[in-house]
Amino acid sequence: MARRRWLPENVTSFRDKCGRTRYRFRKKGFKSWLFRAEPGTDEFMAEYHAAKHAPDKASPEFPHGTFHALIESYYRSKRWAGMKASSQTMRRNALERFRAKHGAKRVAHLEARHIDKWMSEIIDTPHAANDLRKMLRLLMKHAILLGWRRDNPCDAVEAIQTEGDGYHCWTEAEIAQYEATWEVGTRERLAMALLLYTGLRRSDMVLVGRQHRQSDRLVLRHAKNRSDTVIKILPPLAAALDAMTDEKHLTYLVTRTGKGFTAAGFGNWFRERCNDAGLPHCSAHGLRKAMARRLAETGATTMQGRAVTGHKSDAMFIHYAAKANREAMADEALDRLSDRLALANDDGKQSENDGVSDAY
Repeated sequence: MARRRWLPENVTSFRDKCGRTRYRFRKKGFKSWLFRAEPGTDEFMAEYHAAKHAPDKASPEFPHGTFHALIESYYRSKRWAGMKASSQTMRRNALERFRAKHGAKRVAHLEARHIDKWMSEIIDTPHAANDLRKMLRLLMKHAILLGWRRDNPCDAVEAIQTEGDGYHCWTEAEIAQYEATWEVGTRERLAMALLLYTGLRRSDMVLVGRQHRQSDRLVLRHAKNRSDTVIKILPPLAAALDAMTDEKHLTYLVTRTGKGFTAAGFGNWFRERCNDAGLPHCSAHGLRKAMARRLAETGATTMQGRAVTGHKSDAMFIHYAAKANREAMADEALDRLSDRLALANDDGKQSENDGVSDAY
């Protein structure tokens, strides 16, 4: 008996009149959706998220000029359509929380003092306050396009300065501690190797499989900024991949039940594996930072580093590589400079000698 293919919630399969297996999304209060892509692909999940978060069939008409109406219009904008499904989900959650409190208010009446007040109310969580400002800034831009406003009041409100560097960047000692806990041949070791030696975000890493391997290289896709990288498979990653003999699944990393990981599910699972290794402060994203740090420490230029990590800008790669050992990097740079100066002096002396004839 063939193994039943895993399908997301509210998705069922059926046979069409031609005998082909098709898939559809059905949920009470939502429009039915007939999928074009096959389950397990990025295109399928994008369709799924679009169907799952489509407006209710009985969506009411909101008064013109209110935040309710502005947010509904934003959901239909080209900017919204161009977002990844995961970004839409995250932003929709924030937008819906906002309009639960302020949806009936008039967009034209929003002032900078209101935004500053709302941010001050959640100043204990500065990242959330800054996210609120960022979200309102985008909404106000959309309101300007609609002709509902002529200005963006968010421009007058400063972001809250935050301390810290975000996710902890793994040190070499922490990498060694994790590897000592999880040996080659375990899913835990494979997960760490994929994260560290590809530099991928967890949402992209969980999709990597045999179809991405071409001889000694991996052809990778960074979905967040829609960039591609082709990287060599380093020996530690090759060892972790070759130790996993299961060839039934397309992706390298699967759950114990044989299903593919979601980004959130993998993040929670990997966090527990870090806890088991005595590294509760470490996370999946911190390994992406560790790759950037290692590249910087080995003398890679920002362009070379970005070719591996897929960062779109020098500034972002430099931010990720900020934990590099600057003392060691300075020593290496000065050693190279010293060697270059010594070589130049030797060449100069040789030129002087060449110009002097021997006397007999």
